[in-house]
Amino acid sequence: MIALERVSFGYEGTPVLDGITVEIPAGVTALLGPNGVGKTTLLRIILGIVRPQAGTVRIAGRPQTSYSRRELSRLIGLVPQNETITFDLSVHEYVLLGRAPHLHPIELPGPRDLEAVSDVLDSLGILDLKDRAVSSLSGGERQLVIIARALAQQPKILLLDEPTAHLDLANQARVLRLLRALAAQGLSVLLTTHDPNIALAVADYTVLMRRGHGCLAGPTRTLLTAENLSSVYGVPVAVLSVDGHIFIRT
Repeated sequence: MIALERVSFGYEGTPVLDGITVEIPAGVTALLGPNGVGKTTLLRIILGIVRPQAGTVRIAGRPQTSYSRRELSRLIGLVPQNETITFDLSVHEYVLLGRAPHLHPIELPGPRDLEAVSDVLDSLGILDLKDRAVSSLSGGERQLVIIARALAQQPKILLLDEPTAHLDLANQARVLRLLRALAAQGLSVLLTTHDPNIALAVADYTVLMRRGHGCLAGPTRTLLTAENLSSVYGVPVAVLSVDGHIFIRT
């Protein structure tokens, strides 16, 4: 679904991405690595928010530059790590913002848009929250509502930046189950995380990003070895198996 070839980018002369070449398949893929290796920057490049300073990006087989902004917005949804909601919107009003790529600049949402929002809220099990103010929600509820807004775009690719970073264990598990379910329905999911255990829990494929040294990529359980993780994180990392379950610790 996404292919990057020799993609480089830096801020004020400081390189962040240096010649990244990787193909990201359908299913759930994790962009894994420590803070500062360029995971969020790579999402921004895939979205077209910033242009790579070198290299090319292809989305669904086409050069990214061949898409209009509206076409990309219909194709790719984003769940940011932090989203400030300045107005006291209800859940229904907020999720309805996800329909913007399907509307003309001065067009009001119609019955099809309202139905799409209700369907998304229902599919996520949060239809009962539709009249609640977003500001009144718990952390887990708020994250599901932000995902709902992205899904209301009806994208083929969903990008999530550290989607479990501020959630307790129960809500982490709830979000990860949701991502697996979305992938089973045909959505391509790409998430960033600094936690190898999150990648193990949800991702079929992982891109392991190394500061200044490109990346490694492959099936998650094959790629996440003690040697690879120790090299990337700069500390000894153990990969353990307990009752058939693999987990990682330092």
